[in-house]
Amino acid sequence: MVSLSNESASGHAKVVQGKPRRLRWLLRIVAGLGALVAVVATLAIASGWRAFGKRPSGARRVRMEHSPQWQAGKFVNSEPMENDMLRAFLGIFRASPFTTPGARVPTAPVDPRLFDVAPATGLRVTWFGHSAFLVEIDGHRVLVDPVWSPRISPMGFGGPKRWYGPLIALGDLPSVDVVVISHDHYDHLDYPTIVAMKDWNTTFVVPLGIGSHLEYWGVPSSHIVELDWWERTNVRGLEIVVTPARHISGRTFGIGDAGTLWGGFAMLGQEHRVYYSGDTGLFPGIKAIGDRLGPFDVTMIESGAYGRWWSDWHLGPEQAVRTHQLVRGKVLIPAHWGLFTLAYHAWTEPIDRVLAAAANASVTAAAPRPGQSIEPQALPLFEHWWPQLPGNTAEQDPIVSSHTAAIAGGK
Repeated sequence: MVSLSNESASGHAKVVQGKPRRLRWLLRIVAGLGALVAVVATLAIASGWRAFGKRPSGARRVRMEHSPQWQAGKFVNSEPMENDMLRAFLGIFRASPFTTPGARVPTAPVDPRLFDVAPATGLRVTWFGHSAFLVEIDGHRVLVDPVWSPRISPMGFGGPKRWYGPLIALGDLPSVDVVVISHDHYDHLDYPTIVAMKDWNTTFVVPLGIGSHLEYWGVPSSHIVELDWWERTNVRGLEIVVTPARHISGRTFGIGDAGTLWGGFAMLGQEHRVYYSGDTGLFPGIKAIGDRLGPFDVTMIESGAYGRWWSDWHLGPEQAVRTHQLVRGKVLIPAHWGLFTLAYHAWTEPIDRVLAAAANASVTAAAPRPGQSIEPQALPLFEHWWPQLPGNTAEQDPIVSSHTAAIAGGK
């Protein structure tokens, strides 16, 4: 038997007792951090509770359940979503150093008096950054995915922050006939903006289920029109059609619950036609939009905030140009870029790649400054208003949606 001296036994006791003491301190630190996270989450939920919106119920829910897009308690895409979310997350370690502008973005001043005079060609589009547009078409005005808040988040103190303030006050906008909202993600459906517009004498046209959010926030039900894919409504003589898209929905934590529908819009006037894609990946159904509703005088197509490992969610630049071809568009205006940092590419990369792809495909693409109004049938001279920054090319970082081989190339 081996015996220990009093000194060595005492030292051994200190070591043995030290391990559980350190473990107890570690557990306390972990518990403290957990409590802090819980407090922050509770404050976030409390501060953003109404912004989360309201789930559809009653007759609205019953109607949703009768949609061809409704399966097993949620809306689904015509093609499965095959994204590698782990690699998408790890992309942060390869992010461009230019995801956010390092200097003031050169916006164009918006003069409210411009809208007092109808466009000479009958069609004018004003881009406010990201996916917010004012479309003036054959005597009608359509406001697209309006977001006027400082951040796109349920909370005012967190979330992606806009690079520049609103280019015109909501109260300075001309009266609009229609507000269209493509889906309920925060960069397209903005709670404070809707609350500010809830008393407008306008019609809100949205995909199925989104009316539940609007009604909860104070928009009268009589001002809300909810449509399934391919359904249409006539607002004061302007036809609005909800078109299919490949995306997801949801305003609570997580990737999405698909409890409301997503889509794009076709605006069909007496003389002109306009297509807005909403958020979408490429999918075969896009060709049907062009076949059934095209050609379009102008398309506003989602082109930014993309990544190789989540290419079923968003088109990316080259597929945006391909979508423009498939819907039989004449002039392409890139959307979904130029206002928020939502991906790891350089902030100017979307427009650079769109213009390169458009040139290769002999497609006419416009590049307005944020705030600039253009008439697609009388385009202004091209202006390269954004800085030259390094970014990936289509060859270096291809964005290719799954299940699209049949429509990926050609005219």
